[in-house]
Amino acid sequence: MRRYGKHTDEDDVRVRPQRGGTRPRTSIRPKHEDAAEGMVLTVDRGRLTCLVEDRVVVAMKARELGRKAAVVGDRVALVGDLSGARDTLARIVRIAERTSVLRRTADDDDPYERVVVANADQLAIVTALADPEPRPRLIDRCLVAAYDGGLDPLLVLTKSDLAGPEKLLETYAPLGVPYVVTSREELERGDAAERVHALLDGQVTAFVGHSGVGKTTLVNSLVPKDRRRTTGHVNAVTGRGRHTTTSALALPLTGPGDDTGRHGWVVDTPGVRSFGLAHVDPSRVIHAFPDLEPGTADCPRACSHDEPDCALDAWVAEGHADPARLYSLRRLLATRERHEDD
Repeated sequence: MRRYGKHTDEDDVRVRPQRGGTRPRTSIRPKHEDAAEGMVLTVDRGRLTCLVEDRVVVAMKARELGRKAAVVGDRVALVGDLSGARDTLARIVRIAERTSVLRRTADDDDPYERVVVANADQLAIVTALADPEPRPRLIDRCLVAAYDGGLDPLLVLTKSDLAGPEKLLETYAPLGVPYVVTSREELERGDAAERVHALLDGQVTAFVGHSGVGKTTLVNSLVPKDRRRTTGHVNAVTGRGRHTTTSALALPLTGPGDDTGRHGWVVDTPGVRSFGLAHVDPSRVIHAFPDLEPGTADCPRACSHDEPDCALDAWVAEGHADPARLYSLRRLLATRERHEDD
């Protein structure tokens, strides 16, 4: 009969058999001090294509990272086969702290946020002036996501030969967002790429826009030797384009006529039909308005900045900021409460 309590001895201890040998489990993880640094260029079904020095290496996430995922733009540490040879596979063992994050949700009531790009310096919001018509609410949402994620926004307006940019630019003038206007003829000649390039030099720039606005065509003209996307055809009746980019892809940006050195990165992202902002904390959007932010000191707790007791009205009335700036802030904050097509 088995004995318990103080009368037990070593013969009464049940030993759980270990599978695969007798080595005990440990929570100590290897430091991988010899890991190589790299950048994630694209992600496809669990396989991550990374740039390590001058080699393109395919890798998978190491088990010790748990549920932490790497995305395009992440700076990572890799071990294993880093030769870049065909059918080789490295492991990503560390993901560096991110300097910025572009995130979106599928819809405003979707709690699952998707990280689209990490460590980008700016967000180029591409919109056509006609065919298809501009969608200001979608532009507003992209601006909110940029401000929330720590990216500087840039407006890229295409197809100016079909409609003028004045009305749209007037809407965003109080925000002071830099912009560039291009036409289809300029895009075909390459003139547009040269002017856009001047705003991208030395930066990591993520491009976003809904289908048919010419985003991928512009990216292909900026990175002519990396034409990995086919341009879709825009339906002349509905104005709806076919998605031509299925996953985010980072491409090296070189100087005009320069094929030797990188002058930045262009990240082409899939065309979007909606840009959910369920993940955005409205209190962070005010950080993009340094002329208004000091005026929030007297706001009531958890102020939405669009209520009777908001201190920003008095701040603007006293001449500290342009009323148009306050209007723009409130318009952007309101985008979380309405859909793009409203």
